[in-house]
Amino acid sequence: MQIIGIGTDLCECQRIAGMIQRHGETFLTKVYTAAEIEYCQPHRNSAISYAGRWAAKEAILKALGTGWARGIEWTNLEVLNQPGGQPVVNLTGRAAEVAAEKGISSVNISISHTDTLAIAFAIAVSD
Repeated sequence: MQIIGIGTDLCECQRIAGMIQRHGETFLTKVYTAAEIEYCQPHRNSAISYAGRWAAKEAILKALGTGWARGIEWTNLEVLNQPGGQPVVNLTGRAAEVAAEKGISSVNISISHTDTLAIAFAIAVSD
């Protein structure tokens, strides 16, 4: 296994709460997949969960080495949870194409948060 890229991001939970409050469903469906919304929405303070996903997506882009260039959309980066809670990354569309071009076979992610901040760290690896 070889590390191709790393990325990290820190996000203020209140910033995401404000985006949800101002733009509602339009914001949510532009940034998050249906499965991510289904996971985040039931939480008592769902903005914290959404902020964690936001930070994760930004960290993944940094690990891919692309930023928002090359036609990648927010929903091409999906962060789900395994039954035990471990977050896993699912790349689709242009993000999956870019990963394949760079020889990236998977992206490992770690997410943590407080009531005010969410942080994520991503490592893009090849087999």
